[in-house]
Amino acid sequence: MKVCIYGTGAVGGALAGRLFKGGAEVSAIARGAMLDAIRRHGLTVRTTIEEIKATVRASDDPAVLGRQDTVIVTVKALALPAVAAGIGPLLGPKTFVVFAMNGIPWWYFLRHGGEHEGRRLERIDPGDALRRAIDIERVVGGVVYSGSEVLEPGVIGVETPKGRLILGTPDGRSIPEVEALAAALQAPDLKVEVTPEIRTTIWSKVQQNICSGLLGCLSGTTPKATYADPACADGVRRLVAEVGAVARAMGFPTEVDAEKLLSVQRNQTHVSSIILDLLKGRLMEFDALFGAPVEFARLKGVPTPTLDLLSALVKVRAREAGSYAD
Repeated sequence: MKVCIYGTGAVGGALAGRLFKGGAEVSAIARGAMLDAIRRHGLTVRTTIEEIKATVRASDDPAVLGRQDTVIVTVKALALPAVAAGIGPLLGPKTFVVFAMNGIPWWYFLRHGGEHEGRRLERIDPGDALRRAIDIERVVGGVVYSGSEVLEPGVIGVETPKGRLILGTPDGRSIPEVEALAAALQAPDLKVEVTPEIRTTIWSKVQQNICSGLLGCLSGTTPKATYADPACADGVRRLVAEVGAVARAMGFPTEVDAEKLLSVQRNQTHVSSIILDLLKGRLMEFDALFGAPVEFARLKGVPTPTLDLLSALVKVRAREAGSYAD
């Protein structure tokens, strides 16, 4: 199985290491110091139970790596136009493309069914670049639950002792190649599942990301510190309820429980990447994580006063920091 990781950051690097251990022939699109480190020393992934030394063929030019069986895209949403422009040489007649990313995906309304089938998401896929570059038949959604970070170029740390990766096609069909990919990634500390309801899984993760992301961007600190304040904890309850109502209105009800979420995230000392982007003045994945759910709420006429207020405040702060461009 030939698998290319498109975007070798924390999540992509961790998946590359696990795929190598699972027997795949792994390549990676990387750049800068990360590319240099992988070329010189390979890729090291340090989990809570082991250290994986992976041999990965890396390049910043997809044409060098050639056609793959599967491409796993793990870039931030802002880099998707570059993916659309560059992914062509990696795609053979039967190549599948897994988008393992946070937020509402660019393909959300493709093979969605109903009145919103085919609706465009211009801010996530400007000019329909991805729609034109990647046939929907190739697309697989991916939702990752795992805290990881780049410790240094070429070295990835995974702090989650029991991570999860959920895969699924937009129309829920079963594909043997996806099952094979899941088997290659399976590990004692990473449970990999294939679901026919990937959008429900996406909404569950969106609920969690919105809580930690919005409150974290405003507080500038970790969930453990933020949620210790009773008013912030109540904000989580409101956000879970409001975003859950949007998910139900869209036809994909979740089972996220605010109290369970608080119980888990009150122990988190990991600052999410979107908060770091804001603190460092880098462009944020605002629209995929926050803007699209607000748009969907308006589309369905669902009142979301807490989501509206907090997302507006974060947008104001992001503009001032140079982290959001209209």
